Amino acid sequence: MCVEHEANVVELTPRARRILEVASTLFYERGIHAVGVDTIAAESGVTKRTLYNNFGSKDSLVAVYLKSRHARWWQRLEERLAAADSPRALAVFDVYAEDARTITRGCAFLNAAAELPTEHPAYAIIRHHKQAVEERLGQLIAEDQPAAEDPKRLARHLFLLLEGAFAHHGIHGKGLLAEARESARELLA
Repeated sequence: MCVEHEANVVELTPRARRILEVASTLFYERGIHAVGVDTIAAESGVTKRTLYNNFGSKDSLVAVYLKSRHARWWQRLEERLAAADSPRALAVFDVYAEDARTITRGCAFLNAAAELPTEHPAYAIIRHHKQAVEERLGQLIAEDQPAAEDPKRLARHLFLLLEGAFAHHGIHGKGLLAEARESARELLA
């Protein structure tokens, strides 16, 4: 899988952008299954027909929501990596820690994965996002530490450490991400 990403998911009309913004907020805050197209349309100030004309179905809207979230997040990650010192894999931990300061309901991708069946069209986007993060860690390790014995294996370890800390920071506190970053620094040394 390629880890290069487009800045824009698709060109949207202003009305479609409004629907996506409202749906994104509602899906994240309330959950995908808890939010119906009636609510999204009403809070967007459009009819259900307009929603369907722009996105085709709720499933397609969910997929666009996750693609959009991934594209925005990936852009922030790459900007952070461009300014980071070696080992840049630690900057990935920093981006997750920044996210932890502002999010209220955990990882949108893990939340969506918990709600959606694996055959849902958006599930491939969830897999892509998580796999892309792990692959990017592997690239960073290989580039910054060419003598590393097994960059892919180390990337897998860092990814699991990162994801575990992020998934549990709401339960155990934000210090967990700092602890995970320190463990990663030791593994990279």
